[in-house]
Amino acid sequence: MINLKKHSNIALGYFLLVGLLGLFLRLFFVTPVAANFRYVVHAHSHIALLGWVYIGLITLFYRMYFKDSQITGTYRKIFWFTNITLVGMLLTFPFQGYALFSIIFSTLFLIASYWLAWFFIKKVPKKYRERSSWKCVKASLIYMIISSIGPWAIGGVMATLGNTSIWYKLSIYFYLHFQYNAWFILALLGVLFFLVEHLNIRIDKKAFNSFFILLNAALILSLFLSALWVEPPAVFFILAAAGAIFQAWAFIQFFRIIRPVWKELAAHISLFTATLLKITALFLAVKILMQLLTAFPYFAGLSYLYPDFVIGYLHLVFLGIISIALFAFLNFFNLLKISRKIFWIYLAGFLLSEALIFYKGAAIWLGLPFFTEYFLILLIISALMPLAIAILLAKNLKSSIVNDSGR
Repeated sequence: MINLKKHSNIALGYFLLVGLLGLFLRLFFVTPVAANFRYVVHAHSHIALLGWVYIGLITLFYRMYFKDSQITGTYRKIFWFTNITLVGMLLTFPFQGYALFSIIFSTLFLIASYWLAWFFIKKVPKKYRERSSWKCVKASLIYMIISSIGPWAIGGVMATLGNTSIWYKLSIYFYLHFQYNAWFILALLGVLFFLVEHLNIRIDKKAFNSFFILLNAALILSLFLSALWVEPPAVFFILAAAGAIFQAWAFIQFFRIIRPVWKELAAHISLFTATLLKITALFLAVKILMQLLTAFPYFAGLSYLYPDFVIGYLHLVFLGIISIALFAFLNFFNLLKISRKIFWIYLAGFLLSEALIFYKGAAIWLGLPFFTEYFLILLIISALMPLAIAILLAKNLKSSIVNDSGR
C-alpha cells in the first residue's frame, strides 16, 4: 500500500523549498549575496515545475486510477528514482548552473518522466480508458513528453550556437509552453473531469469532444506566441492569433460544459474546495486574456522589452492557477488538509507580489513613479507564501505522525 499522504507532503516540501529559493532571489536586490543569481534561478525553476507540480500531479493520478490496485512496485521505483534526480538537481544547480552533474540529474529526470508516462498509459485500468478525464490525462502526459524536446535541444544549441542564440531562448520557451499550457493545464482538467465522473455527474460528450479538439489545436498554434519577440514573418502572427482565439473559444466551451453541472458538483465537495476552484477559474480567465493580448505585435514586443510582465505571467500560471488547483484537488482527495486562514495568507502574498511585479513593468514602460524600497517590500510580501506553505506542511506532517502512531 502506497502512502499517498506522504507523497503529498513531499510535494509540499518541494513547494516550500521553491518559496525559500524565491525569497533568496529577492534578497539579491536588497543586499549583496555571495551566490550566483542565475544558478539559483535554475534551481528555483526546476524544483518548482518538477518538484511541487510534477509530484503533486502524479500523486493525484495514482490516487485516481490505482487507489485499490496492487500495482505498487513499479510506481514506487519510479517515484523514488524521480526524487533522487530532484535532490540531485537541488544540490547541483545552485552551485554550478548548467554543468556536468546538474545536466546528468536533469537527463535522468527526463528518463524518469518517460518511464512514468509509460506506466500510466500502459497500466491504467480499462474501465477508465474511454472516459473524458483519461483523454485529458493521457494527452497531458503526451505533451509532457513533447515538452522534453526543449531541454534536449538546449544542449545542442549551447554546444553549437551558444546561450546567446535566439534558438537557446526559443528552446526554453518551447519547453515552458508545453509544460505550463499543455501538460499542467490538461492534467488539472483531467482531475476535474475525473471528479465529475467519480460523482456520477453526466456531461455532454459532444460538447466535451468539441472542447478537447479546440484546446489541442490551440495548444499547438499558441506555441507561436512564444516566438513573436523575434519579429518573425506575418504568418507567425496569424498562427499565434489563431492559437490565442482557439484557446479562448475552447475555454468558453469548457465553462459551458461545467456551468450546468456546477451546482451538483459543488453539493458534493466542500465549500472551501469549491472556492479554490472558482479562484482558479478567475485566474485562468486572466491568463487567457493576457495571451490574447500578446497575439498583437505591440503587446508581444512589450513582453520582450519588459521581463517583469513575463515573470508576472509565469507566476500567475504557476502560483495562481496550477498551485491553487492542486490545493483544491489534494484537499478533496484528503491528501492534504488545507485551512482557510493558511490559504488566505498564501493568496495575500501572491496577489500583493503580483501587483508589485506588474507595477514595476508598467512603471518602466509608462514612466510611472518608482519607490526606493520596492525590492525590500517585495521581499517582505513574498515571504507570506513560504510562511503559509511552511505552516501547512508542519500541520500535515504533525497530522500524519499522529495518525501513524494511532494505528
